[in-house]
Amino acid sequence: QVQLVESGGGLVQAGGSLRLSCAASRSIFSFDVMGWYRQAPGKQRELVAQIPRGGSTNYADSAKGRFTISRDNAKNTVYLQMNSLKPEDTAVYYCNGRIVYPVNEYWGQGTQVTVSS
Repeated sequence: QVQLVESGGGLVQAGGSLRLSCAASRSIFSFDVMGWYRQAPGKQRELVAQIPRGGSTNYADSAKGRFTISRDNAKNTVYLQMNSLKPEDTAVYYCNGRIVYPVNEYWGQGTQVTVSS
């Protein structure tokens, strides 16, 4: 029943910026942790950034300093601001919502980000 819908992906040149949005069908405050993951062709899904409820953010080393995750509870939306994009950032980006107890996890369908060199 819970749905997460990503948007904002697209084609951008290296050094450019994109802002991804994740719209949730319910209050994102109900999730213990919201996050962004990405998966490139032939590779495993990897964590990009997380924003716990009321906690500090967490970033992959590859994203730290360039990406910023934020949340707008009023809009039920989580954002990923991506700056200084590199070709290696090319992947499908997925929104993730996690509840610790009772344990549950939700995923969006993904949005494609392609960074050209």
